[in-house]
Amino acid sequence: MIYIASDHGGYLTKLKVISLFEKHQIEFKDLGTNSTDSVDYPDFAKILAENVLQDKHSVGILICRTGIGMSIAANRYKGIRAALCRSKHDAVLARQHNNANVLVIKAGGCCCKRKAMIQAFLNTPFEGGRHAKRVQKLDEI
Repeated sequence: MIYIASDHGGYLTKLKVISLFEKHQIEFKDLGTNSTDSVDYPDFAKILAENVLQDKHSVGILICRTGIGMSIAANRYKGIRAALCRSKHDAVLARQHNNANVLVIKAGGCCCKRKAMIQAFLNTPFEGGRHAKRVQKLDEI
């Protein structure tokens, strides 16, 4: 399952991501927000983090204006490895080396670039090996 959430600043971008998922018949669950009315991003990071932690085979996507607030908030939850990615390369490495389970993206930007980041995040496996002990250390903090 892919969980997706945003604050008001990321709402319009979230709609574009959802449209992409629907077009490609990708299963997802929208956890809000549902408008551009002002909300507090930590509330939506919490909802998404709790869902990803309960559903061990899931991933999440968080969106806010810069991505910074959402990534800070999500990484407060033990077991969440949220990666703020700005490129496809970032998304690949986040999965390969860090076993990131939440992709954080900024609102706006190029649709093609965003699509490539999301596809890379969803399709790149964790390499394990030398990275596994590092990820384990992160989860022990």
